Amino acid sequence: MAKDYTKTLNLPKTDFSMRANLPQREPDILKMWYDDKIYELLLEKNEGKPLFVLHDGPPYANGNIHIGTSLNKILKDFIVKYKNMTGYKSPYVPGWDCHGLPTESAIIKQTKIDRSKLSIPEFRDKCRDFASKYVDIQREQFKRLGVLGDWENPYLTMRPEFEAIQIEIFGEMAKKGYIYRGFKSVYWCPEDETALAEAEIEYSDDRCESIYVKFKLDNDNGKLSGLCDTDRTYFVIWTTTTWTLPGNLAICLNAEFDYVLLRVPSGETYIVAEQLAENLIKAASLEDCEVIAKLRGSEFELMTARHPFFDRPSVILNGEHVTAEAGTGCVHTAPGHGSDDFDICKKYDDEGKTSIGVVVPVDARGIMTAEAGKYEGMFYAKANKAIYEDLKASGALLAADTLTHPYPHCWRCKNPIIYRATEQWFASVSAMTEAAVAACDDITWKPVWGKDRMTAMIKERSDWCISRQRNWGVPIPIFYCEDCGEVILNESTIKTVSELFGRRGSNAWYEMEADEILSGSVVCPECGNSHFRKETDIMDVWFDSGSTHAAVLDQRPELHFPADIYLEGGDQYRGWFQSSMLTSIAAKGVAPYRSIITHGWTVDGEGKAMHKSAGNAVSPEEIIRDWGADILRLWVSSVDYTNDVKISKDILRQLSEVYRKIRNTVRILLANLSDYNPETDAVELSELYDIDKWALSRLNLLVKDVRESYDAHEFHYIYHDINNFCTLDMSKLYIDITKDRVYVEKADSRARRSAQTAMHIILSALTRMLAPLLAFTSEEIWKVIPHRAEDDVRSVLLNDMPLYDQAMCFDDIAAKWNRLFGLRDDVLVKLEAARTEKIIGKSLDAKIKIDTSDEKTYDLLDGFTKATLAAVFIVSEVEIEQNKDAGGFDVRVSKADGEKCDRCWIHSTDGEKTEDGYICARCRRITEGSGI
Repeated sequence: MAKDYTKTLNLPKTDFSMRANLPQREPDILKMWYDDKIYELLLEKNEGKPLFVLHDGPPYANGNIHIGTSLNKILKDFIVKYKNMTGYKSPYVPGWDCHGLPTESAIIKQTKIDRSKLSIPEFRDKCRDFASKYVDIQREQFKRLGVLGDWENPYLTMRPEFEAIQIEIFGEMAKKGYIYRGFKSVYWCPEDETALAEAEIEYSDDRCESIYVKFKLDNDNGKLSGLCDTDRTYFVIWTTTTWTLPGNLAICLNAEFDYVLLRVPSGETYIVAEQLAENLIKAASLEDCEVIAKLRGSEFELMTARHPFFDRPSVILNGEHVTAEAGTGCVHTAPGHGSDDFDICKKYDDEGKTSIGVVVPVDARGIMTAEAGKYEGMFYAKANKAIYEDLKASGALLAADTLTHPYPHCWRCKNPIIYRATEQWFASVSAMTEAAVAACDDITWKPVWGKDRMTAMIKERSDWCISRQRNWGVPIPIFYCEDCGEVILNESTIKTVSELFGRRGSNAWYEMEADEILSGSVVCPECGNSHFRKETDIMDVWFDSGSTHAAVLDQRPELHFPADIYLEGGDQYRGWFQSSMLTSIAAKGVAPYRSIITHGWTVDGEGKAMHKSAGNAVSPEEIIRDWGADILRLWVSSVDYTNDVKISKDILRQLSEVYRKIRNTVRILLANLSDYNPETDAVELSELYDIDKWALSRLNLLVKDVRESYDAHEFHYIYHDINNFCTLDMSKLYIDITKDRVYVEKADSRARRSAQTAMHIILSALTRMLAPLLAFTSEEIWKVIPHRAEDDVRSVLLNDMPLYDQAMCFDDIAAKWNRLFGLRDDVLVKLEAARTEKIIGKSLDAKIKIDTSDEKTYDLLDGFTKATLAAVFIVSEVEIEQNKDAGGFDVRVSKADGEKCDRCWIHSTDGEKTEDGYICARCRRITEGSGI
């Protein structure tokens, strides 16, 4: 039996476990961060450096976090940690949106409280407690993701100091004339009984009945009598909202379209747009129709038709909003049920051409009112069927069909909304559109299409409806004179309310009477009396979050205005991004951010939206329990987040395999450094072996690419670059090739210390590059890595990100070795074939002979020692020959000469037999004096 040389080898040793065991290991690291106050130390270390502020968009404090909010928070953590490691002071102040319908809905659903049995202050107190509970829950969930920040001092939109600043923003906008009360058609949720803004609307496909309805010509203004039988002539409208017909007061035509008088076999004549006539003919199964006249839409202006079931006229108007995409070109117009309808009727009334007015035959709960006639008391959706049957019975229904189309739904309750004209408070977007659009030119957008999306939304949006008919929120700080109804809103009242809310919070609005709040210091400018009542509506929750630039960035001394980055999902172009922009432009004249980054939606492995009911949802809690937070963070780093991103258990399993490869690479580097002290054992860079210089040149390129990707916020490139570096440059090449030198040479030999020096530099840099991404694993590595004197051993985050170093370029050496590695794959293929043919067992059993007719290839190989080539190809012997008759690169494999060394396993002829084996000359020199 051969001697056991194990004790003479430098076998790898490390306490860094091959099994990550992240779900159990991560909580200990998390505890260390907060026990040792790593976040505070990080800011202290960076004091005096340039300030970089990523402003946190507030999630709603009304439930557990989900995979989308995890994606968002982890992306922010990547940026903040990287900035803190690259010459900036980058605080992270998390925040929560606490007010609004999301919280009201959640508390009623979860606690089953009877809202009607509580006073407004009592209900608001319960909402506050509920929001506080979920702030605490989400705080711990976000921390568990590995996100560092000022978690003990977040901003909350329900805190008195925040509410006070929000009132000031409202007051500043009012002072500049942006705030007004108006009667308009707005989005309305009958389920939640409140107005909604555009940001609170989602579109979902709805199946509905589309109908063609005849409106009999009433007054043709003397223009049609010579062309048709006016007693049997009808304007034909098309609608998908049958229930809105009780609100019809007009019909809109496009002045530039051609309209035909279409006589049908029954003798009736229908007025429709020429380009849409075929649609009607097909839908109503009309045959043998005859076009008897054609007129411009402008010719019909101010004619009237009769409502099909009410004794009143419908006025013919011209509007540019009428398109030829569907219908008949004669648009049913109910000013109480649509923005375009409301605007066109108001325009004609304001010009004195008509006195149409507005009818709103539906109440806040979606119930038809007395103005709906016989349909009073019906829920609007039920009225659809009743009105349809009556139209059919009266002969006014010309045709009907079912279709599926996108229809607006409430973002919270997910039910269809209605359009309903009501009195609301608005912010005039049109007054600030030009400044807001101009501000977009100076903002960096990622993706770049964000700018076009934002500017288009600002240009196209109507005025912002900021009032809500709810209780949990910041009250609109407006008073009304009890005697004459005058609106009381001025700098004095704003200051009074702001100071009150700062002292007592906004509950004071409901606990105190108006006269008590104003303390007799205000008189009505119209009538001189001093009896007032308070506005009952609260502000849109987007006004809350849109005020954070003033209530947070301006107020927290560790932050600055404007923020360097806002980072949220793509839906925030019409949400937080926009409300922040509008309030900042209105109050300050500038945008609140320098850069906007957006991410897509999270979807399942097949690209489908995730829903619990569909069974395809993946929760952060589940991922952390089964895989650990670092696998979730690795997933975030692996995706191009600017698009919708897929996640599933299969994807996570694949990522866990990538993680395993990275961890194993780190583990073998650590194990090879078990006896290495960088302060005493390091070899000068110029004295390193060439392959070690090659490894550092590869690291240097990695550092350059990684930093560029961090700076561009393109984390998926970092993921791929580091993965390739670990699996290809390190595991496949460098670690494999240097194994003999590290294991076999004397522990303190220059050959071994050279490799260890390179490995230590690589491991230290790799750990710091991974720190923002694999938060827990990088910390685990940092605790066991041999450190230099300048390292801060307390946390990897307290150390700088590695820099590209000109001293580690080694371009000529790298080029030479890269060419050699290009040949290595061909050699390995031949070795595998020889192994299959039983010519050799392990690769060290082999001798290879390389014949090449290519002079450059020969010169390349001849430039390396045979020992080096043998180490690269992991064989015992290499011969090279320049043979003009050979192919370009011919490799022949044979069994190696000599005997296998019992210590290094390399075959040689220069060794010596022992009483029970064989040892090569190199190993004999190494082991002399070892007692073996």
